[in-house]
Amino acid sequence: MNIPHSRPSLTIEEAEAVDSVIFSGQIAQGPVTANFEQTLAGRIGRSQAIGTASGTAALHLVLMAMSVGSGDEVMIPSYVCTALLNAVHYVGAKAIITDIDPASGNMDPVDARKRLTRRTRAIIVPHMFGCPGAIEDLMELGVPIIEDCAQAIGATYDNRPVGSFGHAAVFSFYATKVMTTGEGGMVLTDSAELADRIRDLRDYDKRPSYRLRYNYKLTDMQAAMGLAQLARLDDFIRRRKALAAEYRAAFTGTGLRLPTENKGHIYYRFVMGVPGGPVQWIRQLASGGIRCARPVDPPLDVLLGKEDCPNAQAAWQQHVSIPIYPSLTTAERDRVIEAIQNQMESHS
Repeated sequence: MNIPHSRPSLTIEEAEAVDSVIFSGQIAQGPVTANFEQTLAGRIGRSQAIGTASGTAALHLVLMAMSVGSGDEVMIPSYVCTALLNAVHYVGAKAIITDIDPASGNMDPVDARKRLTRRTRAIIVPHMFGCPGAIEDLMELGVPIIEDCAQAIGATYDNRPVGSFGHAAVFSFYATKVMTTGEGGMVLTDSAELADRIRDLRDYDKRPSYRLRYNYKLTDMQAAMGLAQLARLDDFIRRRKALAAEYRAAFTGTGLRLPTENKGHIYYRFVMGVPGGPVQWIRQLASGGIRCARPVDPPLDVLLGKEDCPNAQAAWQQHVSIPIYPSLTTAERDRVIEAIQNQMESHS
């Protein structure tokens, strides 16, 4: 039986929560969405929360509400999915692609400083794979920070939740994220003014005057599922950390380059540097029913034909992400460990 690379952790609790909303008759954005917003804001320590249709929509709305547009620059790392690039382009701004720290996979503050200009209006800082980025070093650049917590809800930096540092923070609840609502996202901020602008942009109907607005709402069905998932988030994280510790114990000394150790890391992905490159590993492990993946494919500097971020390119050419999620069984974990150990032996 195949072991997927990613798999949501769902129980009867999510089904019952959604069922309750369906039978209430109020299924679109409403009181359950408001409850989800308030609950997540309280968890992260923010005063304002706005549910959205996706993490990309959340990022788009933040940039619009900050009046970022044509002639402006927004800094993003190369080693990340294209959603960030898309959001920058949605508002007509220019994306400045930065290199990464090779140990963590996160934006490199030194390289970011080199690429900073007077036109830089925002820096989007993803906490990649659940590992907190160098948020304080990046905040010292003096540009508004947007934290991208799509892969890192529940992670901490200096004992504070990620998402509690920047001018705003965005979250994603896609099917395979740390917690899921199927699709969906959230913006958190402490700026009431920014939050009001985002709420205005999130829904286009029944307004006294016209401007371009969007249908970027979260539904009460999604929010009900989100509340059920949020109640189990600490259990999810404990399981992810336990699996990471078991992988680390099994693979230490094998020659694999293991993820950086960080007490705030929640291990959304377990990303390893492998000999021979990821393509061969992914193919070989798939032949045994274990699905692995390149965690980013390709980095943005390669995608855009610039190829000026050597650390991101090296990560792309070396990294493999292996299954790690709360619903991974002990037997499945053992199969993953055995297959990777066998793969390493074949390279020795």
